[in-house]
Amino acid sequence: MDPRSEVLLRQPELFSGKLLLAGLPADDLLGRLPDSVGWSWHAGDYQKLQARFAGRCTFAVEPPATAFDTAVLFLPKSRELTDYLLHALAATLPSRLLYLVGEKRAGVERAARQLAPFGEARKLDSARHCQLWQLRVTNSPDAPDLEKLAQRFDLKLDDGSLAIVSLPGVFSHGRIDRGTALLLEQLDGLPPGRLLDFGCGAGIIGASLKRRYPDSEVVMLDVDAFAVASSRMTLAANGLQAQVIAGDGIDGAPGECAAIVSNPPFHQGVHTHYEASETLLKRAATHLRPGGELRLVANAFLKYPPLIEAHLGRCDTLISADGFRIYRAQRA
Repeated sequence: MDPRSEVLLRQPELFSGKLLLAGLPADDLLGRLPDSVGWSWHAGDYQKLQARFAGRCTFAVEPPATAFDTAVLFLPKSRELTDYLLHALAATLPSRLLYLVGEKRAGVERAARQLAPFGEARKLDSARHCQLWQLRVTNSPDAPDLEKLAQRFDLKLDDGSLAIVSLPGVFSHGRIDRGTALLLEQLDGLPPGRLLDFGCGAGIIGASLKRRYPDSEVVMLDVDAFAVASSRMTLAANGLQAQVIAGDGIDGAPGECAAIVSNPPFHQGVHTHYEASETLLKRAATHLRPGGELRLVANAFLKYPPLIEAHLGRCDTLISADGFRIYRAQRA
């Protein structure tokens, strides 16, 4: 059981009615709170919850239409995303209770200050290295317009400007990170066919691929609902078409790819996880056609080449700069 869920269950009488659990972990909390429903924006957690509690969880970027009397927000990593989620929930809960739960090291005490616009918050519990805060919504805001919260910027590329749209919570929100910028400089000579942008974020790589290789099918995949929505908005802003899908890691990707291009993620909340990236390297061959390529950027300190060579083939370093390396490998 996730420690944040354990904190809630220390006072189960508070959560006995129609309850929305926003950003809930994939544990047994829905089973322990039978009148609750879940709202997830993590495809992996959503799939696990659906398998155990079919029909009781929604995967979306907006609160579900299901009526609820109380809501609990599990603190996400991003301050901007926290702000959007609190506004979205408070808008549905006039004069009702809203809870915030999170780990201390994730900054839950700081995040609790973001409750102030909606009423007076109080700390109810502190245990399992977590805190639980309660707020009665006395100042219910209008429902936020997520599209208006998007940050937009133009990315100057050799083949023209690319409009990027980024929603709160998406990696490198409102800007291009250095690793992705380096990778964009090393996308020449990809084989024709299906191109996969793994961990697409705001859609920078996928949109660039579609612009550069208009005759190729481009598929963009991310575990996060806000990233999926951002990528679709980026494509629309540039008049481009590609398939954008939600999936938990490379197992959610199609097969027979001509190339997999990625700035693979290795953060989940406040924790560092290399599982998704390492699984990509181990299983890329099963999603590539013969002769297909893997091309990715990674921090130079990560020991990816031996893993790539063990599971795919020879790994070449195309460039090393600013603490990053661009790797290329080809399936035999």
